[in-house]
Amino acid sequence: MFCCALPQQNVFRLCHRMIGKLTGRLDSTHEGGCILDVNGVGYLLSCSRKTLDALSAREAPHRVLVETHLRQDAITLYGFADAQEREAFLALIEVKTVGPQKALLVLSGLTPAELARAIAAKERKRLGAVKGLGAATANRIVDEPAMQKWAVGRITPSEDGEGAIITQPDANSMEADAISALVNLGLKRPEATTAITRAAKRLGSDASLNDLIRDGLKEMAR
Repeated sequence: MFCCALPQQNVFRLCHRMIGKLTGRLDSTHEGGCILDVNGVGYLLSCSRKTLDALSAREAPHRVLVETHLRQDAITLYGFADAQEREAFLALIEVKTVGPQKALLVLSGLTPAELARAIAAKERKRLGAVKGLGAATANRIVDEPAMQKWAVGRITPSEDGEGAIITQPDANSMEADAISALVNLGLKRPEATTAITRAAKRLGSDASLNDLIRDGLKEMAR
């Protein structure tokens, strides 16, 4: 009753942030999602095929990251096996005409790393080949400046020249603190993440926070 008495905008904000993570047992899977049993309560989650495969391959308890979306007629929970897929989902749904369901189609066909490489290289046919997506939507994703920035910020050269995804560090790690320091200096988070990730790889596990920040700034200068 309390939630219904709030203005609609406030209800949306509350519901949107209501659930961020669920941990439980995989009760069942179906086309487009699964039911996660959390202490006897079954949560219906919409998921990509790759998340469903990842959850099915793991032993319980299953940890699922969640985005909650509210419409006038429904509250939908979208589940993700890892932070990289959730981040890609959030980037995709900002593209015009690409809603949550199409975003899940993309992530069913491509991993976040594959998606980032395809967008950065403007591989329209690769995106267009995703089942159910279509050429027009694939072109819109590739041409969207925000998606190009998202993709390029997550690619770093690898030994085979293919490029690898820049993974997001744990929120409580030293790398996360170094990234926050660069962001506080006015740098964009994607660029700061790339710089600190490269610095951490080069310096190794013995690096201090100051070392990471200093080397990250050098990376940005390059």
